[in-house]
Amino acid sequence: MKTIGLLGGMSWESTASYYRIINDEIKRRLGGLHSAQIVLYSLDFQGIEDLQHQDRWDEAADILVDGARRIESAGADFLLICTNTMHKVAGRVESEIDIPLLHIADATGRQIHNRGFNKVALLGTRFTMEQAFYRGRLEERFDLEVLVPDKAERELVHRVIYDELCLGSIRQTSREQFVGIIGGLADRGAEAVILGCTEIALLVDQKDTSMPLLDTTRIHAIAAVDEALE
Repeated sequence: MKTIGLLGGMSWESTASYYRIINDEIKRRLGGLHSAQIVLYSLDFQGIEDLQHQDRWDEAADILVDGARRIESAGADFLLICTNTMHKVAGRVESEIDIPLLHIADATGRQIHNRGFNKVALLGTRFTMEQAFYRGRLEERFDLEVLVPDKAERELVHRVIYDELCLGSIRQTSREQFVGIIGGLADRGAEAVILGCTEIALLVDQKDTSMPLLDTTRIHAIAAVDEALE
């Protein structure tokens, strides 16, 4: 079994989901008392969040590179950045380490193709929905059409992620608003919705909507297990 490197804490709420999903899947596949070999380095998210909203991405990248190097030196065979938004600096992180980086958008793109979808919607932070580092990768590498909500809905999704979900606050009113946004995206022709922030699955899951949901946390975690057991 390879050792999985997790660069987490962005937020720790979703990093806990990574840890649980990976170990549940290892146990399911191998049985007995098997669990995953993991090196986890968890960052203080407050500093990262401040830099994101100040558009100081190079400084945020420095912090992630330092964490990635610590994970590599601790013996991980490959790395996951346990957040969608911070894949904005994935290229920088990847260039500074000698172990492979398992990119969340690539794992998600493969899953979308496996399920036969061509036109998908993306929910996430404002950075993920509006900038090219994530949408563009899906469009260029996987030939997908990617829709996002309108500006007011993007602002609502962004606010709920940072002001509620990252703090562990799960509110029924926010769930209803997200389900309404998902319905509007379906009306625009989306065949499925990418939960493109690792916290969104804490709020909305498949029982809440008939629209197929692509939980990037689970997709990324399962891809890590595939790689670890390859």
